[in-house]
Amino acid sequence: MMTFLRQSGPLSAVLAATILAAPLSAAVKDPAFDIVPLGVEGGVVEGSTSAWLIAAHGREQGLACDAGTLVPGIRAAIAKGGFPAGTQASDVLHRRIGAYLITHPHLDHVAGLVMVSPDDSAKPIFALPEVNAALAADYFNWSAWPNMGDRGKPPLLARYRYQDLTAGSDPVPVGETGLTVTAFPLSHSGALSTAFLIRAGKEAVLCMGDTGPDAVERSTRLEALWQAVAPLVSAGHLRAIIIETSYPDPRKDAELFGHLTPAWLHRELSRLTGLAGGGEKVKGLPVVIGHIKPAIDGKAETVGTITRQLAEGNGPPVRYVIAEQGVGLKF
Repeated sequence: MMTFLRQSGPLSAVLAATILAAPLSAAVKDPAFDIVPLGVEGGVVEGSTSAWLIAAHGREQGLACDAGTLVPGIRAAIAKGGFPAGTQASDVLHRRIGAYLITHPHLDHVAGLVMVSPDDSAKPIFALPEVNAALAADYFNWSAWPNMGDRGKPPLLARYRYQDLTAGSDPVPVGETGLTVTAFPLSHSGALSTAFLIRAGKEAVLCMGDTGPDAVERSTRLEALWQAVAPLVSAGHLRAIIIETSYPDPRKDAELFGHLTPAWLHRELSRLTGLAGGGEKVKGLPVVIGHIKPAIDGKAETVGTITRQLAEGNGPPVRYVIAEQGVGLKF
């Protein structure tokens, strides 16, 4: 059975995150990564859609894996102690975020990047070629927004430099962050999404964009990803997986729209467990849950339902963490 802190009765989003996240951070004696969730939801409302600030432990500059929310998430993190006292939002945006990794060009993963771009500092955008092409064609095109990139319709303001990644390549250095990245494609209801394997030396964290299960997507992309990261899990070098669980169970496969539920997440992580050598190899592995799609009138209920279903399901012995916007994590 997976490790999961529980309590009886309904769980609010804040309570679930506080119960699950804080003890995990405190338990890590030699963390390799500092992670601040800037946005943890999968749409419906503005201000907390997918974005994760990831840095090598103790290092000031890191990268943003997705950028659906930036300034509201930075402000939330400052208020909740996710950054050192006295930190200004502009300091995080201009200096602490040294680069962007964009999993796919859906609005809830790039809106913060587009909106803040006129006031951002110059930095690269790392993505698969199709994703960078979509950013240039659909957003930074002088119709939806001024062209802040270095490709596409002129004039090119070149605030951002597109850096195309080759799927499955050797680790690529990310600016001055001390991190490297390798991209793996994911299937998202006919759209291309991405999982980024981010390394700090021998240690790694996996930041995944939206994905449906292989069986529903008629894909082998998750299988290929699990095969690629299984040796890191087996050796104890994969510090955490950041993954979506958009909907509670039960939900029809035809209505997943390229997303996961607790039941499907258990099945996929069970495949990773088998490839990594069994339950002992994944025992306690932090699996950070984001992209929960809140109901318009019932966010806490949705989070509470998914929390309970993850705890009660027959999955591998990982440790689930329900992320809270602005609350820092160490792995």
